[in-house]
Amino acid sequence: MTQEKLLDPTGMAEREIDNSLSPRPVTLRGTVLGLVDNTKTSAESLLKEIGQELRRSHGVEQTKLYTKDYFGTPISESLRDQIANEVDIVITAVGDCGSCSAATVADGILFERAGIPAVSITSDSFYPSGRAMARVQGFPGFEFCAVQHPVASLNLDQLRERVSAVMPSLLRILGVEEN
Repeated sequence: MTQEKLLDPTGMAEREIDNSLSPRPVTLRGTVLGLVDNTKTSAESLLKEIGQELRRSHGVEQTKLYTKDYFGTPISESLRDQIANEVDIVITAVGDCGSCSAATVADGILFERAGIPAVSITSDSFYPSGRAMARVQGFPGFEFCAVQHPVASLNLDQLRERVSAVMPSLLRILGVEEN
């Protein structure tokens, strides 16, 4: 009986697995923060609130907002490269559904592999989708944040509550101490 070689549809067999993090900043003071909006409702508002909080409490010098073409797929190589050339750290959000959660986590991994420390944010209901994507990407231990679901239907005060709740995890993933 002959055995046939099975093909791995994830492509994992063809590429070297890289599951190392980019060097973490000692401080956020003076950094340029990239905020990657995946076009889901309230993602931009959530990211802007995070950026304002990091500027206020940790000395981030500047924030730059970028918008992906589509929430359900990973960031394009050209946009990823542009962002990697313009910022020091990246936060990508928000995974508020299954495919966008997976893509948000993939984005974070792609930035880490491009040498940019990154934090991906999903909603807690879709955390398993993010975990699955991390495994598929060959980075099963990739840490990301989860905010309470839902995000899309929140008003500004509710978004600020989500930001306050996620900030300790976000800072821990970046390797920065809370003030």
